[in-house]
Amino acid sequence: MTAMTRDQVFADVVKVLTDLTSDWDVAFDGGFTAETGLVSDLSFESIDVVHFVTALEEHYQRRDLPFQDILMEDGKYVEDIHLGDVVDFLVKQFGAQG
Repeated sequence: MTAMTRDQVFADVVKVLTDLTSDWDVAFDGGFTAETGLVSDLSFESIDVVHFVTALEEHYQRRDLPFQDILMEDGKYVEDIHLGDVVDFLVKQFGAQG
């Protein structure tokens, strides 16, 4: 995989999220930022998070990403995840720059 920047990873995450939610009735017009919460802002249910993770895996053609590292804490699922958390996780996994 070609080296990516953090901005490129963020753009990919937003594209995947936009594609995934394009036909949802989501009342969110704040634009996607690092602080956007999947649960708190976009009303994601647990199954939606699974769909999002699967869409990211398909986008990057990687099934080996340890998403449990950001989805779980102390053996329990986290209550919310922010786009910045997802981007930071992917940057770490891909060794992206800046």
